[in-house]
Amino acid sequence: MDLRTLLQIALERGASDLHITENAPPMLRIDGKLCYTDFNKLTGEETKDLIYSILTDDQKKAFEKTLELDFSFTMPGVQRVRINVHMQRGNVEAAFRLVSLRIRSIRELGLPLIVEEMGRRPAGLVLVTGPTGVGKTTTLAALVDLINNDREELIVVIEDPIEYLHVNKKSIVKQREVYSDTHSFAAALKHALRQDPDVIVVGEMRDLETISTALTAAETGHLVLATLHTPDAPQTIDRIIDVFPPHQQAQIIIQLSNSLQGIVSQRLLPRIDRPGRVVATEIMLATAAIRNLVREHETEQLLTLIQTGSQYGMHTMDKCLRELFERGIISQHTAMMFAKDISEFSESGGRGKGPQTYR
Repeated sequence: MDLRTLLQIALERGASDLHITENAPPMLRIDGKLCYTDFNKLTGEETKDLIYSILTDDQKKAFEKTLELDFSFTMPGVQRVRINVHMQRGNVEAAFRLVSLRIRSIRELGLPLIVEEMGRRPAGLVLVTGPTGVGKTTTLAALVDLINNDREELIVVIEDPIEYLHVNKKSIVKQREVYSDTHSFAAALKHALRQDPDVIVVGEMRDLETISTALTAAETGHLVLATLHTPDAPQTIDRIIDVFPPHQQAQIIIQLSNSLQGIVSQRLLPRIDRPGRVVATEIMLATAAIRNLVREHETEQLLTLIQTGSQYGMHTMDKCLRELFERGIISQHTAMMFAKDISEFSESGGRGKGPQTYR
């Protein structure tokens, strides 16, 4: 058994992740569920040997110093792999995320077409939110590819680590990896403003300095695309504001209300009509009424405006879940598990052609 063989098996079985852990066989995540492979359980020594077989000497030294390591590499002509190496009860273990070399479009991913319009905005802040593993990076990559195909722009992408690889088309795409090409998101974002960018992509807004610089960039004529680990639009607004100390929040609220263009919140759900998963979304666009609520910090009323804003392309997660259920794409159980208001769902459901499977 070697690691590249395991990754090839994961690719052939359509897995999104491979897990190497002590006292268990190599495990695959397929359509959101963990699955055993037919290999024997691994000892701690075997997990270390497998994982160290793909690390450079510098990566081994870095890991042994910090006990954490994130990096990525390419399986030639086949797949990108994002790797997190970590310790667990004294053993070296790792999680491998398989990332397609081909960047799929917004339409192929089954995302609402209004997301394309967000990517065509000349300036402002567009956020993609949701928990880990729901395809936020895939959505960002689709937005970057849309711009790259349509416009002559300079796009600076800051990631940890780089996942999807972009080639220059109409645009120039500069991809900077945290710890390899720069010391931090905040440092890279600060210096990106001096690199003549039109579009700035932040793989994750993690801290006060990164969020503050991203807001400034969006307010000063750049299109900023970024992700946050928040479940919906109201909590995203609150999270951004609450990162700052109280004496700064009034200014941040004004910046956010002026620069925000839209928020895409997403989840990946198991399909029942065919193998795979489907993306469910909540869309909030920064209309005048939405901006006013953000300015007044009345985020509890945002959901009402999202519910009534269908003419602008907005919809709630519950509405999207209901449509997927009625079209026979997800089960009632799945819809109710992720819904805020479970009374929305009845026993009856339809059958219809669903959007593209999203891995």
